[in-house]
Amino acid sequence: MTDNASASRSLLATPLAQWHVEHGGKLTEFAGYQMPVQYGSIVTEHLATRQAAGLFDVSHMARLRFEGPNSTQLLDHLLTRPVHDMRLGQVRYALICNAAGGILDDVLVSYLEAPSGRQFYVMVVNAGNHQKILKWLQPHAADFPDVVLSDVTASTAMMAVQGPKAATILQRLFPEYAKRVVGLRYYRSLVTHQMGKPVIVSRTGYTGEDGFELIVRSESALRVWENLMLAGREHGLLPAGLGARDTLRLEAGMPLYGHELSEEIDPLTAGVGFAVNLDNRSFIGSDALRTLQASGVRQRRVGLQLQGRRAAREGAHVLDADQRIVGRVTSGTFSPTLQRPIAMAYVSAELSAVGSMLSVDVRGSRVEAQVVPLPFYKASS
Repeated sequence: MTDNASASRSLLATPLAQWHVEHGGKLTEFAGYQMPVQYGSIVTEHLATRQAAGLFDVSHMARLRFEGPNSTQLLDHLLTRPVHDMRLGQVRYALICNAAGGILDDVLVSYLEAPSGRQFYVMVVNAGNHQKILKWLQPHAADFPDVVLSDVTASTAMMAVQGPKAATILQRLFPEYAKRVVGLRYYRSLVTHQMGKPVIVSRTGYTGEDGFELIVRSESALRVWENLMLAGREHGLLPAGLGARDTLRLEAGMPLYGHELSEEIDPLTAGVGFAVNLDNRSFIGSDALRTLQASGVRQRRVGLQLQGRRAAREGAHVLDADQRIVGRVTSGTFSPTLQRPIAMAYVSAELSAVGSMLSVDVRGSRVEAQVVPLPFYKASS
């Protein structure tokens, strides 16, 4: 057995892996999984999501369930935003930080009630941080008796329908519960059924479009995926891979862990201070973030619009008028929607104002770049 074969066999597969292979998915390794990066053209999948709908397998994202009387206290201790004031059905974006205020992960937490009446939280964690966050959580959870922490990643699957036609497609998928599902407001979630099987539906996503994310049991994943494809066929739904997911989230100005977010970056520098609540509360990292808030940050995450058509890639230097290095690009692409190169970068705080003129070293050539507001793209409705 070759090293490559050995590596391939060690990769994890989502419950939809065989479907991807059978439908032309070009597979790549991502966060320990074999995932489809595209089925045909990344641009075609990107534009389908902006104009109609895209269907994404996001089962590689980790899903952790918290139950028990002290779950709320545990999560309030760990997260930059509290959960004790969440109402049933609410979804909240928050960060898990270390004591120095560095970002361990950004997560979505849903507060849900099962048909049995049991109330619980579901936390969706970035795939690459799955084991790190579990390792971080377990000793803290031990300090909060009666919390049952369950890793349900392997026993469930997750998929996302994104785009202006997403609600129409979901209406067809849930004919019995269409009013409740399509009536969900942004960042709301519920437990319902699809053909008699339980499913968690959230009006959330990572593309800048209206859309829904579904968590189903692994054994139901293929059936739900194929039902979605069938429901969306006449509405222009296409399966979409990681390639389109990345260009879509970049246009939407959404940070990606490992690029814009890391343990060396704090939420205030990353421009996600809206997800930090320091009012009369204490959580891991809160003291460091209060100190940083008082002193001010040295760098900021900004959007850059480049001249020409060449895209800047991660790691490219950002230069000031005197050609001094004042920052670095974290993500860059040629925007399929806007038809121009865009990038996100960290630059010195004094040069981060919208309208600031900078330049980027694009493979040896200096290309003018202007700081522009984020997001680059915003859906019209």
